[in-house]
Amino acid sequence: MQVLHDLIEKETGYRLESTDKIYNSGYHRKLKIWIIVFIVLLIAILFLPWTQNIRASGAVTTLHQEQRPQQLNAIIPGRIVKWYVKEGDYVKKGDTLIMLANVKDDYLDPNLVARTQEQLNSKQQKIDFYGDKVTATGGQITAMEATRELKISSLRNKIEQLRRKVVSDSAEWAAAVIDKNIATEQFERAKSMHSEGIISLVDFEKRTGSYQKALAAETEKLNKYQNTQQDLVIAKIDINSVLQETTEKVLKARGEQASAQSEMAGTAAEVSKLQNQVTNYTIRGSQLWLIAPQDGQVVNAVKAGLNEIVKEGEMIVQVIPSKVDYAVEIFVKPNDLVLVDTGQKVRFIFDGFPAVVFSGWPEASYGSFGGKIIAVESNRSENGLFRLLVVEDKDDRPWPKDLKMGTGANGFALLKDVPVWYELWRNINGFPANYYKDTKPGKGTKEAKKSKEA
Repeated sequence: MQVLHDLIEKETGYRLESTDKIYNSGYHRKLKIWIIVFIVLLIAILFLPWTQNIRASGAVTTLHQEQRPQQLNAIIPGRIVKWYVKEGDYVKKGDTLIMLANVKDDYLDPNLVARTQEQLNSKQQKIDFYGDKVTATGGQITAMEATRELKISSLRNKIEQLRRKVVSDSAEWAAAVIDKNIATEQFERAKSMHSEGIISLVDFEKRTGSYQKALAAETEKLNKYQNTQQDLVIAKIDINSVLQETTEKVLKARGEQASAQSEMAGTAAEVSKLQNQVTNYTIRGSQLWLIAPQDGQVVNAVKAGLNEIVKEGEMIVQVIPSKVDYAVEIFVKPNDLVLVDTGQKVRFIFDGFPAVVFSGWPEASYGSFGGKIIAVESNRSENGLFRLLVVEDKDDRPWPKDLKMGTGANGFALLKDVPVWYELWRNINGFPANYYKDTKPGKGTKEAKKSKEA
């Protein structure tokens, strides 16, 4: 280039000053200085501390299931009659959202509950009637048993009297037999004496009359004694008759009582069934109104307009709860699962919130937020990754108040501090990060603090 410069100056007679400014004889020395400075800086950077980390992405969610978006489903099939809200409205717990109408024939009667209640009242009265019958029959049985005892007691007294009378009649009969035997002897002697002419015919006839009276008296006493014995046997038979007759009546009454109790039990079962129906109809009537389960915002109305038919269990609308304890769910690769544990620190950047992040130098980052792992799921998700739940770190910068459910979140779990050259060498060779924990970390060191936090 210098030869070309001299040739042009010789031929034209002009000196090119621009070439003098471009070509500097000392640029080689300056270049060496810059290269040396760059190499020194590069070597110095290689020995700077680098915080190992695991990157993971996820979204904002909530720690409690009841604070997640709630699907409001139709508990019963019905027809939409009226909407009380529209999408985007904020509602309070207990506010009515939708009114439904029954579509099944079994529930179309507007007085269904009242009519079923009337049937229930009738069945309950029937139970009362059967109860009265059971009580009355029990009273009849008690009266019959009391009457039986009275009759038996009376017959037993009569038997006792007849037994004494039998003894008395037997004594009278025995006396009559003795009188008959005496009269017979006297009659035989009188007969002999009359035939010998010792006594007159008149005396003989008197003795004959006395003899006949003695025979008649003995026969009478015998008959009386035998009749009394017969009365005693009849009285004993009467006791058995009273027992049998009363037993038959009592058994018949008990049969009627058992029948009434059976009818009462059957009616009681019908009453229970009707009570269940009344309760079900009453609860079903209250389910015609879709009620907000908690404070929140109405979104994602699947059904629109009026007179649309909804099936049982079908979602109609969603409610996003107003009060939410936010958390972040992030997903890590199976290879990185052993590097995380509950209590470990995590840094986040949320979508929509400005941030400047240096993953290896978290202290130099701006706009990131701290978190702490509270759960590591042991089951792999459908995306092939493992799910972590992270909550806000109370000792760090508070999370934004404007977070919404589903907001994207990019996180990185902080591990050990290593030199930059080691991290480059590890990544080039595909070695895992240093996740082994020192059981006795140095007191006051950064690793010791991380071990405590883990």
